[in-house]
Amino acid sequence: MKRILSILAALTLTLCAMSASAETYTIGIGQFAEHGSLDNCRTGFIEGLAESGLIEGENLEIVYQNAQADMGIAQQIAAQFAAMPVDLMVGIATPMAQACYNAADGAIPTIYTAVSDPVEAGFADASGAALGNATGTSDMLPVQAQLSTIRAMLPDAKTIGILYTTSEVNSLSTIETYKTLAPEYGFEIVESGISTSADIPLALDALLPKVDCLTNLTDNTVVSALALVLDKANTAGKPVFGSEIEQVKLGCVAAEGLDYVALGRQTGLIAARVLKGEAQASEIPYEIITEPSLYVNSDVLSTFGITLSDELAARAIEAE
Repeated sequence: MKRILSILAALTLTLCAMSASAETYTIGIGQFAEHGSLDNCRTGFIEGLAESGLIEGENLEIVYQNAQADMGIAQQIAAQFAAMPVDLMVGIATPMAQACYNAADGAIPTIYTAVSDPVEAGFADASGAALGNATGTSDMLPVQAQLSTIRAMLPDAKTIGILYTTSEVNSLSTIETYKTLAPEYGFEIVESGISTSADIPLALDALLPKVDCLTNLTDNTVVSALALVLDKANTAGKPVFGSEIEQVKLGCVAAEGLDYVALGRQTGLIAARVLKGEAQASEIPYEIITEPSLYVNSDVLSTFGITLSDELAARAIEAE
């Protein structure tokens, strides 16, 4: 009898372990817009989950939605995730992350990525500590490095144009950083705010004659219309600097930017900790990638007659 009881006890423990290991999680991934950097974030995020043993189709179900740069749709997506409910919400880009955070109302952990300023967005305090049941990663732009590179490439330039969406807090925050730092490099920032992508053509027509070049933010509405921005800027003979590698691939001259696949992977590792119960989202300060890389498009540099200095050439990565 004792032997039978021992066998039954062992079997029970085995079944419990199998049940625990077979637990399946459901996450909702909301992406604000369809463009390369955010797509790369999503790819990296899923890779980070897989590195932690959470694999789609095995122990993970992913519900993916894209808001197509529409804040109303973003709010609807987040509300659907909350109603299911999912075990965890993921917001890719600031507007989507804010929609998820608000819909979750603290009941569902929210993980964010590609959020330029988590403090300004309301996800963290000045020390980086989480405000509420949310954490993630920031793609805060290396503005100082970007200004330094633009100065090195365009030694005679005086004005930099920035097109941005007035409703994106990530853009508003970064604009202020540019305006603060630009005088140190002998630049004046000329900004132009838009409400929707339909405003971009007229805004560019007014902005381009006033500036020597443009620099992009991680503004989702503007980046989604990058082909139009590049077409008008190239026609005007004004180079456009990007904020990450995908924009450089599409025709920007260069960018001091981040690897968004790596950023997404970093976010996936954080999400796995929360899903597995290793930490609460509220206990994890947001993280950043601290070292930017210089991405260049040699064909576009040649078109504008821009030559890299030895220092820039030594660390430049061709965007292919």
